[in-house]
Amino acid sequence: MKHIRNFCIIAHIDHGKSTLADRLLQSTNTVSDREMMDQVLDDMDLEREKGITIKSHAIQINYRSKAGEDYVLNLIDTPGHVDFSYEVSRALAACEGALLLVDATQGIQAQTISNLYLAIDNDLEIIPVINKIDMDGAMIEEVKDQIIDLIGCKPEDILLASGRTGQGVDEILEAIVQRIPPPEGDENAPLQALIFDSVFNSFRGIIVYFRVMNGIIRKGDKIKFVSTGQEYEADEVGILKLKMTEKKEIKAGDVGYIITGIKNAKEVKVGDTITMANNPTPEAIKGFEEVKPMVFAGIYPVNTDDFEELRDCMDKLQLNDASLTFEVETSQALGFGFRCGFLGMLHMEIIQERLEREFNQTVITTVPNVSFLAYTTKGETIVVNNPSEFPDPVKTDRIEEPYIKAQIITKPEYIGNIMTLCLGKRGILVNQNYLTPTRVELVFEMPLTEIVFDFYDKLKSQTRGYASFDYHPLGYRESDIVKMDILLNGDKVDALSALIHRSRAQEFGRKLCEKLKELLPRQQFQIAIQAAIGAKIVARENISALRKDVTAKCYGGDISRKRKLLEKQKEGKKRMRQIGNVEVPQEAFLAVLKLDD
Repeated sequence: MKHIRNFCIIAHIDHGKSTLADRLLQSTNTVSDREMMDQVLDDMDLEREKGITIKSHAIQINYRSKAGEDYVLNLIDTPGHVDFSYEVSRALAACEGALLLVDATQGIQAQTISNLYLAIDNDLEIIPVINKIDMDGAMIEEVKDQIIDLIGCKPEDILLASGRTGQGVDEILEAIVQRIPPPEGDENAPLQALIFDSVFNSFRGIIVYFRVMNGIIRKGDKIKFVSTGQEYEADEVGILKLKMTEKKEIKAGDVGYIITGIKNAKEVKVGDTITMANNPTPEAIKGFEEVKPMVFAGIYPVNTDDFEELRDCMDKLQLNDASLTFEVETSQALGFGFRCGFLGMLHMEIIQERLEREFNQTVITTVPNVSFLAYTTKGETIVVNNPSEFPDPVKTDRIEEPYIKAQIITKPEYIGNIMTLCLGKRGILVNQNYLTPTRVELVFEMPLTEIVFDFYDKLKSQTRGYASFDYHPLGYRESDIVKMDILLNGDKVDALSALIHRSRAQEFGRKLCEKLKELLPRQQFQIAIQAAIGAKIVARENISALRKDVTAKCYGGDISRKRKLLEKQKEGKKRMRQIGNVEVPQEAFLAVLKLDD
């Protein structure tokens, strides 16, 4: 065990985690030149296209140190985006050390700090690394000072590297061996292993990735999952190279996978403990947090008949992405579907893309919203995840909405833009301090509702991409929230309803009506699009009727003939309007997400 090291790489988005991981694998010959490509650990097409890591990936590296000893290094590459910080927390639970990567051209950013705090909370040994030192704009000395201020290390502890050229990679490998402590654990104790990920394979069933804390797991053992109490036989155990490699046994301190032929996704929970059926461990592993979804939206199949198939796909997707939560719901406009909880808007977009690519499911997503707490006059508390659950305003005493603490790090010249943006989103400035003369940190308390839609995109455009953003939930505060309905010819379209602050309702309603006017196809009759709060209409647009020119055949002659034809047409239109229904195309549901474009 003293020759095992478990470590992960943490950093802000685009600071070069995946590129550095590529170099580590290449310099230790873990991956042959034939198999080598950029972002080798990112195995989803989606990750390659967007250039981001979505999943944590584990791989085992064999390394011979300068002293001539052989080591086994288990590397877990982690995502950088704030929406996937749950993946990072799972990777940290399986490690003893972390490489903290900072881009030499950009310095410390918000996600660097929040991931660092996550690592410190888990008592990990931190190795600071400045990456991209070969770039023209590298500010090595400035970034060194920032790191020393942040974690209080010595200047000589900071490693310099370039993921692109491979410079400094050998020093990083040596530092991992020297500085990160070996795992602690007892091979003779009862088996205790932490599940940190799982994936569905249509031939083998569910493959579970785990880290052994104590004991040994062997092929053919009878094992038990603590939280579900289910028992299985280990058909195959092994380690994670680029492909899975079968082994006879995996000992304490190591990372591996197990296949037991489980087919039902509900039986595997990430964060669960694996132990022996005949000699179970007295206690489960602690320190694994439950995921808290921030944004809720409905996902519906385009064809109602595909509902069961979509349910299976969601189960399989949840295996691979434990931060996705969902429950069944129905809508008058869209039929049966799911109410899903996501960690943020990017997470929601990725889930939608994965459903389409990996499972061929075309889905409609409704307006995203957050969960509110409604207190009734009788003293009951209702959790409102969906506009249709919103209680009658007459019976409601007060409504509370979730607030977050937003931490923004930027250059001083963009402070004005950020202030305008955040105060316009009902934010309260709590703190402002200069990390360095060219780096300022702003802390706001803001309602989560305002961030859900387009805050991140606007922040990037207002600061030319120089602001980094991270947030933490603060709890609930009282607020004046109303339910806004969209009516088409007097009929509510429940999938377009939204919960919104009263001060923003009129503007939002007007924009939404204008957008729907562009997107709804014209009919033979006039369509009235209205935004209403209760019985009060706050905005309205009309789509005029497609009109056939019935008077074309009359030229000359008496006006009464034309009038008669027009009156007849008018009667027909009136009748049509009473019985005609309006089909809402899928683009209309998506348009709500992009109101300010």
